[in-house]
Amino acid sequence: MPRKAEEAAPEDAGSKSARTRERILDAAAHVLSRKGYAGTRLSDVADQAEIQAPAIYYYFPSRDDLIEEVMWTGIARMREHMTRVLAAMPSGADPLARIDAAVEAHLRYCLEISDYTTASIRNAGQVPENIAIRYTAEASQYGDMWRKLLQDAENAGLLRPALDPMAARMMVLGALNWAAEWWNPRRGSLDTVVRTAQALVRHGLADQHEGGDAGAAGFAARKPRSRKRPASS
Repeated sequence: MPRKAEEAAPEDAGSKSARTRERILDAAAHVLSRKGYAGTRLSDVADQAEIQAPAIYYYFPSRDDLIEEVMWTGIARMREHMTRVLAAMPSGADPLARIDAAVEAHLRYCLEISDYTTASIRNAGQVPENIAIRYTAEASQYGDMWRKLLQDAENAGLLRPALDPMAARMMVLGALNWAAEWWNPRRGSLDTVVRTAQALVRHGLADQHEGGDAGAAGFAARKPRSRKRPASS
């Protein structure tokens, strides 16, 4: 499926060299997202980028250096996109509404916008440790954004008391990431997937006894609830 234009580009993208480098990265992201780490060959990347394979070495010392850049770019752009989405929301937005927005942003960026992010998600467990270092550090920062989203909902008394926030966060992200493995337009519209994911996440997290579906008006009227939770959360 054709992807929307990526939201980020190098500052010097006006130069021919920078444009070629970006084209190689775009091609590598496309190939890696479909063929995986083991199946990604520089010849395939060169064909996709419409250049000669040896030219890739002018920009990247090795295949693994190219893949490392794709992996890091995928999660870095996802984090930047999520930051923009959440920053655009009203400062007093219901924490559950912010989680809804995060679910949509994650799914749309991965499935509709970015081959890079799809490549990162699909190959996070496949690449060697030396390639994963930068990706893992960036993914940790992205995970921190989700940790804060759930923490804010917990502080507002909106989460089910039995939930462990850390486990809930990992399971939500795991479910969202898995969509990259099974979804395509023939299996239903992305709008439907987003709405379904939002409903599952909201109803799974929200404490219905506290009016978890009441929306912003109910949120404003509720008092935060304190409760003990494991230190590791």
